[in-house]
Amino acid sequence: MSGDLIYGAELAITGVLIGVMYSMVALGFVLIYKASAVFNFAQGAMTLFAALTVVGLRPALGLPLAIAGALVAMAVLAVAVERFVLRPLIGRSPLTVFMATVGVAYALEGLAQLVWGNQPRGLKLDIPQAPIELGGVYLSPPDLIGAAVAAVSVMLLVLFFRRTRIGLGLRALADDPVAAQAMGVRVDRIWAVAWTLAGAISIVAGVLWGSRIGVHFGMTQITLKALPILIIGGIESIPGAILAGILVGAGEALGEGFLGPFVGGGVQEIVAYLGALLILSFRPQGLLGERTIDRI
Repeated sequence: MSGDLIYGAELAITGVLIGVMYSMVALGFVLIYKASAVFNFAQGAMTLFAALTVVGLRPALGLPLAIAGALVAMAVLAVAVERFVLRPLIGRSPLTVFMATVGVAYALEGLAQLVWGNQPRGLKLDIPQAPIELGGVYLSPPDLIGAAVAAVSVMLLVLFFRRTRIGLGLRALADDPVAAQAMGVRVDRIWAVAWTLAGAISIVAGVLWGSRIGVHFGMTQITLKALPILIIGGIESIPGAILAGILVGAGEALGEGFLGPFVGGGVQEIVAYLGALLILSFRPQGLLGERTIDRI
């Protein structure tokens, strides 16, 4: 294999692995949107809070118990948000609920700073750093393990939606809220479950990204990369979020590797947004999103 092909293969594979981790952040948005048709502005703050909780509990409990403790904390947070923020807004406009998630985001960032402080923290995982060679292509073990964890999380999430009663209820609520409530689906319970799942996804995303870039308040900016992924894949589509994350990750790596040297770098910062603009021009609902049909 020629040098350019090996280089391109390394870039593409690394980009795909990173793209799967991008998808984990986007999935949190998808879960909330499927349950309430509202964009959750607080997802970035949830990712930060989850990562800070893991880092804060790890010295005393170890990583597995710290993750379990963070899961409990995110579940309590989900129930509190549903009970005191969302439940009073049932029946209100999506814009009203969206503004409530903005308030939740700022409250979470303040709570995270109050409990854990505002100093950046490292999150080292016991993963070998030496690259693995496969057919002349060198791969990063942290990226491989991160992508594998993300893939398993996605499969469990898909099974939950397809095989469990609550998952089917969430899908029904997303398809037709009025009909779902008429059939006995409880909105408050579904919202609490959706936010709990989004919290669990935040833990996975927070640990994966925290081990890569550190845990700090800048992590909330990862959500800016999730926005074009949602547009490209379709905001209500779990497979769409995965596909778009992979495409964005590979496009960033290849674009920066081959075009960056000719334009002074920075290509990876605009690839996702250019892709989103392109999709909006030709398929506004996203690659795997459902086309909206208005009957008049």
